[in-house]
Amino acid sequence: MKKVFLAGTFHETHSFTDDRTGFEGFAIHRGKALLDRIGDRSQVDGFLSVAARENWQVVPSVTYTGGSSGMVDQAVFEAFWDEVKADLMKSFDEGLDAIFLSLHGAMVTSQTEDPDGELLRRIRDIPGAYTLPIFGVYDLHANMTPTRGALSDSLVCYRECPHTDCYDTAVYATDLLTRFFKTGVRPRHHILVTPIVWPPTGTGTQDGPMRALEDEARRMEREVPGILAVNVSAGYSYADVHNAGLSFGIVTEGDDELAKASLQRLARMAWQMRQGGIPFEHNLDTVVRDFIPADKGPLIIVEPADNIGGGGPGDCTEVMRAFLKYGVEGAAVVIADPEAVAALQSVPIGGRATLPIGGKGWRLDPGPVMLEVELVSRSDGRFEAEDANSNQVVMMGRVINMGPSAVVRHRGLTILLTSKKMAPFDLAQWRSQGVEPRDLKIIGVKAAVGHRAAYGKIASGSFTISSSGPCTGDLTRLPYKRIRRPVYPLDSPELAP
Repeated sequence: MKKVFLAGTFHETHSFTDDRTGFEGFAIHRGKALLDRIGDRSQVDGFLSVAARENWQVVPSVTYTGGSSGMVDQAVFEAFWDEVKADLMKSFDEGLDAIFLSLHGAMVTSQTEDPDGELLRRIRDIPGAYTLPIFGVYDLHANMTPTRGALSDSLVCYRECPHTDCYDTAVYATDLLTRFFKTGVRPRHHILVTPIVWPPTGTGTQDGPMRALEDEARRMEREVPGILAVNVSAGYSYADVHNAGLSFGIVTEGDDELAKASLQRLARMAWQMRQGGIPFEHNLDTVVRDFIPADKGPLIIVEPADNIGGGGPGDCTEVMRAFLKYGVEGAAVVIADPEAVAALQSVPIGGRATLPIGGKGWRLDPGPVMLEVELVSRSDGRFEAEDANSNQVVMMGRVINMGPSAVVRHRGLTILLTSKKMAPFDLAQWRSQGVEPRDLKIIGVKAAVGHRAAYGKIASGSFTISSSGPCTGDLTRLPYKRIRRPVYPLDSPELAP
């Protein structure tokens, strides 16, 4: 019976927001609680499903799972490592065949630019671990580094954005470990970082450069001898680290030079399509001014600058202000504003109150909007997600908690106020609060790409708009200090790849 050690850390760190992420920003699963994640469609579930099929003995250590937010305190990473190290040392004494890691790949701490690489380095430094096989799975938005390739045997990233394949990718990654156990052939992991960084709006895999690159990656897996996995890592542009941006990885049992040549081919393809990764953003004022309601579903106004799934505060006010300016009927937005929710606690249903809404979480936002509103409903903010495969469910479980919430109306505008920011990945967010999104005429969505799986089912159309916010699509506006230079689009578009 094979014995496999399981651990992981998962966070997407935004370097340009003012918040810090401590222990409260992570769901921590240890020991049996980690084994109990089987069936939740997560990375961990994918690994556990294969482990059960193969009759492996799993040694569960700990996973720290967070979302997208500001810089992670170094103390969080050190506490995670202390647990992993202690469990590893004990496991080595009892015998161990491999390590499997569940990762995101875009975490940054207050002292470590590449904590995932540091984790691998520390594992390799433990006596007896240097030659131990290390396999794993990670997010498509990871900022990969050559160090991680050199210190691991096989890491496989998601192939879809929105991330509907977390479980499936983990199964594939674990099947590669199964293959190693059966054949004894140890793969190598090569990584190439490109001189390209794209905003999240340019990383959807349904079309554009990412679709073409993913298609080429699948072709290589089918046709190039020895290649087991080809990773297209879109990167996370809001982490100010040296290797932020687009990278490629290949896991191979075959010829290393052939694998490296394949990486170069992907890099050349990406360079030729680089401009396609910077999507056009429409003028918000023009879109809302010219809006004509449709009979077949709401128009979606996508606000990537306040992308909650990318680290935005979820309370920027520009879209709400535009709806108010033009008196749009049947409009709706979600605003994360615990202070507004608290201020409504003494107001009866149907009652009215005047209060400041939004504009508190981003220093360059115009600020709160003072509105007289009618309280339509209030709740504890808990709801069961409709889409079991969404990345939100993978990270948080099927029951989502927005914290105390309230629905208010001001003329033709419906506002869902939540105490916790929540990425708009599931229509149950609205339906659980008594609002049917199909009946709305225009909805502001604070996202980049991840909303498409849910809202694409009901939308009559969609406009991605330009606005201020920490997740701006214009990367030249961000004060990068650590990213490698030159890099597109921060530098001359004529630079050579």
